[in-house]
Amino acid sequence: VDTTEGFLSLSSRNLLPITHVCIEEGEKPMVLLPYMNWGNLKLFLRQCKLVEANNPQAISQQDLVHMAIQIACGMSYLARREVIHKDLAARNCVIDDALQVKITDNALSRDLFPMDYHCLGDNENRPVRWMALESLVNNEFSSASDVWAFGVTLWELMTLGQTPYVDIDPFEMAAYLKDGYRIAQPINCPDELFAVMACCWALDPEERPKFQQLVQCLTEFHAALGAYV
Repeated sequence: VDTTEGFLSLSSRNLLPITHVCIEEGEKPMVLLPYMNWGNLKLFLRQCKLVEANNPQAISQQDLVHMAIQIACGMSYLARREVIHKDLAARNCVIDDALQVKITDNALSRDLFPMDYHCLGDNENRPVRWMALESLVNNEFSSASDVWAFGVTLWELMTLGQTPYVDIDPFEMAAYLKDGYRIAQPINCPDELFAVMACCWALDPEERPKFQQLVQCLTEFHAALGAYV
């Protein structure tokens, strides 16, 4: 099952629900989604990075981890329902002014963020920098490949919306990953949090954590952060 069909029948506080679908003969279908007043998460993070220069407290590490927990919760729900997202990234999440994050499957992402998608010669634009090795090489997708993408999304959170693997040629990504290379630990990212990301990028899908494990691990880390504040 993919999210095109799946989101119609799904209900979770961390998924953006489709409220209405309008289908008219001869017209493109229209989908109505709830309004999230701070909008796209990737754009929100980048705005925070701009503000951070003047106000280092604009967004706290605890806030970012809380966002990660919400995304992991939404993905855990999808995994239990055997729904594979295939394009999890900050650009496919939305956020409101209470820092509530919801996962969506934004068909406009390819238009809004064209640099995040690349065609590797097969006439299909894919989010190469977010994809697990088995997805890149064998076109295999699973909850485990979604976990890989979650690790990259967590990296996006901690870098306030930077682009992963920005210096790597998309055509070289598979070889780069196969050789064991990964994106570097973000500045000011605690070792424990980077270790969570690294677990998501295990070459063997079976060795990656499940989303429920990620929820638990991040929740414990969030509580530890709170203890020091």
